[in-house]
Amino acid sequence: MNKKNVLYIKDLNKIYSKNSSKSVHAIKNLNLEVNEGEIFGLLGPNGAGKSTFINILAGTTIKTSGKVNVWGFDLDINPRQVRASIGIVPQEINVDPFFTPWSILELQAGMYGIKKKDRITETILKLVSLEKQSKSYTRAMSGGMKRRLLVAKALVHRPPIVILDEPTASVDVELRNKLWDNVKQLNKQGVTIILTTHYLNEAEQMCDRIGILNKGNLVALDTTKNLLKKIQTKIVKFLVDKKVDISNDSLKSINILSNEKNELVVSYEKSSLNIIEIIKFLNDHNIKILDISTDDGDLEDVFIRLTKN
Repeated sequence: MNKKNVLYIKDLNKIYSKNSSKSVHAIKNLNLEVNEGEIFGLLGPNGAGKSTFINILAGTTIKTSGKVNVWGFDLDINPRQVRASIGIVPQEINVDPFFTPWSILELQAGMYGIKKKDRITETILKLVSLEKQSKSYTRAMSGGMKRRLLVAKALVHRPPIVILDEPTASVDVELRNKLWDNVKQLNKQGVTIILTTHYLNEAEQMCDRIGILNKGNLVALDTTKNLLKKIQTKIVKFLVDKKVDISNDSLKSINILSNEKNELVVSYEKSSLNIIEIIKFLNDHNIKILDISTDDGDLEDVFIRLTKN
């Protein structure tokens, strides 16, 4: 295994057998490597296999076949070391309402066998901005605070890899930004982050590389930058001095989205047409361009194209 790989998955399969005649192939021959120090996004629609994959790493679901190696430990040979190398922040908020953040982290540290002198409870609470609430009962905490407490719980044993499963679901924008600041801070300290999210703009902003799962298959695996480059459709809005006499047949691959008195919006395939050709067309027709704005599409376009049936 390459030294830079903290997670190495080879030909991973998970089949759920409902009965003798019907089974669900949740993960199909998955091959994946995650590099040390990166923020890796694992995306996919509901039922794509993301939760099954995380549960296999957590040890709560047993794989059907394949190889899983985490931080140099083989899941079949060293399951305890694999679990100790990972901190998982689950989707569901599940914290005891009658405990304080401090006592929850201390209890978690005890479960991992961490001696009192080696615990970093205070440091973790500061990292997730909960030091002021450290001695308050969790029942008095907001949903966003509880979500950050789950991140803190995952960090108690100082794992080199942290998996965040839909970490900002049902969190307002301000708390979401706070959580991402925490994640970036963790990553700066050398922690490898694996993130699943439904918010594609988050993945676009946060992730170095992205894998897209669909029906158990890995349908894309690339840098975020390269995935965005694959979008061929470009949208351009022209502010002009008068209405343009243009049709879908005027230029190769052009599509007129709207054509108002002072505004023309078109889309075109980047492989077939250049924006210079559109500008030349407008100039040739004595149209004065007052302003141009473009939209190259986003990760949502890639996601829809790769996961649509």
